[in-house]
Amino acid sequence: MKALVFHGPGQSAWEDVPDPAAEDATDAIVRVDAVTICGTDLHILKGEVPEVRPGTVLGHEAVGEVVEVGADVRTVRPGVRVLVSCITACGRCGFCKERGYGQCRGGGGWILGHLINGTQAEFVRVPHADLSVHPLPGALDAKDAVLLADIFPTAYEVGVLNGRVRPGDTVAVVGAGPVGLAAIATAQLYTPQRIIAVDPAPARLDAAKQLGADAVAAAAGDEAEQLVADLTEGLGADVVIEAVGVPESFEMCTRMVRPGGHVASVGVHGKPATLHLENLWIKNVTITTGLVDTSSTPTLLRMMAAGRLHASSLVTHTFPLNQMEEAYDVFSRASVTGALKVVLGGQPHDTVVVKAAGPGQ
Repeated sequence: MKALVFHGPGQSAWEDVPDPAAEDATDAIVRVDAVTICGTDLHILKGEVPEVRPGTVLGHEAVGEVVEVGADVRTVRPGVRVLVSCITACGRCGFCKERGYGQCRGGGGWILGHLINGTQAEFVRVPHADLSVHPLPGALDAKDAVLLADIFPTAYEVGVLNGRVRPGDTVAVVGAGPVGLAAIATAQLYTPQRIIAVDPAPARLDAAKQLGADAVAAAAGDEAEQLVADLTEGLGADVVIEAVGVPESFEMCTRMVRPGGHVASVGVHGKPATLHLENLWIKNVTITTGLVDTSSTPTLLRMMAAGRLHASSLVTHTFPLNQMEEAYDVFSRASVTGALKVVLGGQPHDTVVVKAAGPGQ
């Protein structure tokens, strides 16, 4: 099959690799119909995620059709259309029993495109399939559904739920990229008084307004902090969601939050950020971090199927699956191309050879 393979910082290629084989009775093999590219993939390509070894197939989000299942898989069968979650869950360890799938200690967590081969390929092996793939309602479009593999549960769980958004809150979202926009969309489920979006790109601020932001501000200078202060009579935002992943944005968030408020850090940070405890220690501020668990994915799927969660506007570019390198180029130059989410859909691949696992596998 073809797949996008990581060959070290700044190096990747769409190339021939062996078809995936089932390695455990809980595995499923999924023919990939649609994938997307995540900001985390760009961090990997920059060499900022050293756990990813050269030779790894990238990607951790997909929609596809199950073509093979192991003997112990109970929830899906060949021919079923599924969402492949960015998080894999064994279902047995202590974290999984508490629905903390992102911290799975039974061979799960974030492994696809990280510790094992991922989804940016014609086929993917998904371990622990019973909890790691979700059957899709027939009416859902693949380009919408694939956004529920990562960005929507991440924004909702790590941003909105960790930030404890409540009715009447002022919510500031710093970073109006895909995850920030998904945070704006899902924060509205809790009827905040207002949502303020902060980003340096005018096109992204326009997208934020379309998704429900009440006010927007550029990230440069003190414009955003002044806007938050003006709208809250100098108090600060009840919840600030950091969706960029750079030191400057995190430190801005800690200056925007009110006493007793919450800062929910969602961005993938590749560099140290300064925690100004000399200013924060007296403010009773709660700061949370987190890797998504995807425990909310079934709920979000039901909401999307019912027309209560709209994702289509986040998809700005589509490509055939074999134009993976072009799609990465467009996504990596988002400030120039205006890309939010790019979705790639491949042509069906008729067969896959699934080899039996050998001794010790």
